[in-house]
Amino acid sequence: MDSSRRIIDKGMVAIRGDRIIAVGPASELAGRFQAAQEISAANQIVLPGLVNTHNHAPMVLFRGIADDMALMDWLEKFIFPAEARNVSPEFVQAGTDLACLEMIRSGTTTYADMYYFEDKVAETTNQAGVRGVLGQTILGFPSPDSRNPEEALKYTERFIQRWRGSSLIVPAVAPHAPYTNSPETLRACKGLADKYGVPMIIHVSETRDEVRQIKAKYKTTSTQWLEKLGVLGPNVIFNHGVWLTEQDLGIIRRRGLGVTHNPESNMKLASGSAPVLRMLALGIPVGLGTDGAASNNDLDMFEAMSTAARLQKLVSGNPAALPAEKVVELATLGGARVLGLHKEIGSLETGKKADLITISTEPAHAVPMYNVYSHLVYALKGADVRLSVINGKIAMLDGVVLTLDEGKIKQKARIIQERVLSSLKSR
Repeated sequence: MDSSRRIIDKGMVAIRGDRIIAVGPASELAGRFQAAQEISAANQIVLPGLVNTHNHAPMVLFRGIADDMALMDWLEKFIFPAEARNVSPEFVQAGTDLACLEMIRSGTTTYADMYYFEDKVAETTNQAGVRGVLGQTILGFPSPDSRNPEEALKYTERFIQRWRGSSLIVPAVAPHAPYTNSPETLRACKGLADKYGVPMIIHVSETRDEVRQIKAKYKTTSTQWLEKLGVLGPNVIFNHGVWLTEQDLGIIRRRGLGVTHNPESNMKLASGSAPVLRMLALGIPVGLGTDGAASNNDLDMFEAMSTAARLQKLVSGNPAALPAEKVVELATLGGARVLGLHKEIGSLETGKKADLITISTEPAHAVPMYNVYSHLVYALKGADVRLSVINGKIAMLDGVVLTLDEGKIKQKARIIQERVLSSLKSR
């Protein structure tokens, strides 16, 4: 798939170093190159690596810890206490290892993150060979890695200075939300992002509770409050945007920022359904995300695609809403655009970074195949992915992850699970 959404039958992708140097029919390209390595993708679809625009990677270690409740209860009764007792550099490394393993296996080659000890997330992601836009979380109260927002901002600046210019890692500033940070902190976050030319990632209008809190405190919406503070711009990424108003959407469009749509998490927490169709009609960049595995409960972008398509049909009452071809775009080039990486990734085109995957069309649930885009959204699964190439390097071949030790990662995760259970029992 390129920016024109071409489908090439019996195609070929040629890679040199970390770049794609040719895409086209194999009959035309095969004679032009002497390959050091050839990989057959017979009975497979070759497509751009998927872009997960919203994640909290280490939270895979909280997968299934608390379900079937609203976001605020989930956060305040389970997640915040569990994080306070368990989150450490060791926890973050183990969780990021597991998340990268799951993402590579299910076709994600780039993800956006916001969590604590993000320097450790970056180290682990880089070692796994995964591309990441990684934001250090900033809160207006003590967190696992900072006693106050001032300390978190200093940590964030050091983090940015270390990872700027990395081939795989884009550092970012990530104030958690308007309701968990003061105006002064939000302005400082935007100032830091602008100083270094990096993204600012923030949860906005995720739930009705947030809408009520912001309305009671500031007499307006989250988006309009952030606009009043002067912290919006094209380097800002809104996560969720479930309860955005028409006026909010006008501000977002005018300021040129993007929004991540996380349908499975929003459905599971009964947060609502984002106005995706309206955003797209206005030309607002939209990407797909899974959110963290603690509220999803997996990182499978194929599931996110399927859910996104079905949800918009349901809420709009229009079976033609958000067709499969558009959903695949949101999970690839659309997501790359939200993250500011669309000139480098998101499509298979000459000159772009060599981030691609292949997915088998041989499983019983994939036979027969009439339409490629339909299959990618409604039939195929992350477990069907066979090959992952990121930045020109093979991360998974024939379903075997090459950059991580799967057995050790799972063993470590189970050890931490016991610690988490013990910590919650002692509350």
